[in-house]
Amino acid sequence: MGTSTEELSNDIARTRADLEQDLDALQDKVSPSAIMERRKSAVRGRLASAKDRVMGTGHSVVGSGQDAAHGVSSATSNAGSALEDRVEGSPLAVGLVAFGAGLLIAGLMPATKVEAEGAQKLMDVAQEHGQPVIDQAKSAAQEVGEQLKDKATQAADEVKSSAQDSVERVKDEAPTGSSSGSSSASGIKN
Repeated sequence: MGTSTEELSNDIARTRADLEQDLDALQDKVSPSAIMERRKSAVRGRLASAKDRVMGTGHSVVGSGQDAAHGVSSATSNAGSALEDRVEGSPLAVGLVAFGAGLLIAGLMPATKVEAEGAQKLMDVAQEHGQPVIDQAKSAAQEVGEQLKDKATQAADEVKSSAQDSVERVKDEAPTGSSSGSSSASGIKN
């Protein structure tokens, strides 16, 4: 009727091949190991890109060195600006990051016996010499606290007397026994 068994077999074979490719792609997409590998390569790429931005690429550093050497021979003042123009990143920033990482790692390592003894001696000396300073700071804080307490009490008294004066003024200025007040009071009762 229009299609032979050979044509049907070829169509089935192509459909199977397409399905195999789709299944392989799907398995690669959802496989945990493939997902982890893609993520690792993405992180590696981002780290390499960040390193290149901060440190500069090897090509730009070599070019900077050549430009700087040429600049020194021709004009010393131009060498610094040529080097600045070529360097992409900031080695100082990388140094600061490395220093911070070193401090973090050093903080995670346990102290040695000598370091612990040195720290104890330092604390003893600091406590011995720092105690008078602490006492002075405490007494100064107490004096300031007392002064603030006195000023706060005085201010509260002033506010209280001002409020009382205002109440007296309102009482004096208010109309005494007005007829409209009594009619409104009777209206409320109804």
